[in-house]
Amino acid sequence: MSGRRSESGKETNAFTAVTRGLRVTVRSYYLADQSDPELGRHVWAYRVRITNEGRDTVQLMKRSWEITDAQGRTQRVHGDGVVGEQPVLEPGEAFEYTSGTPLATPSGFMRGLYHMVVPATGERFDAEIPPFSLDSPHGQFTVN
Repeated sequence: MSGRRSESGKETNAFTAVTRGLRVTVRSYYLADQSDPELGRHVWAYRVRITNEGRDTVQLMKRSWEITDAQGRTQRVHGDGVVGEQPVLEPGEAFEYTSGTPLATPSGFMRGLYHMVVPATGERFDAEIPPFSLDSPHGQFTVN
């Protein structure tokens, strides 16, 4: 998938969490053209914007995701960086990327953590990735 830097800005109609001045905003999109509901394949893209609203330069080192389907099955995914990058964000900078996930059910949700470091001090902290829903036009919806 892809990543890019952008200027700081607000987003609406999105899921947002702020940890130590690091704003993480996520939007999800159902990909009907890559899904096959009859075969139990539902695919979503999600767009993440990470904005450094704090005073320290920070670097995203690792990520941890929990992906839960409508039947309560949870998959845990861990890895270095995002989309092959470990972005460094100066105060006021933002980084955006798009990724995706498949599920066997027509709905679910994701949440997670970005494992961050302050390069100047070596201090580490976890930034919350807000829980966000994965909803398709197939099946009945419940609040996730």
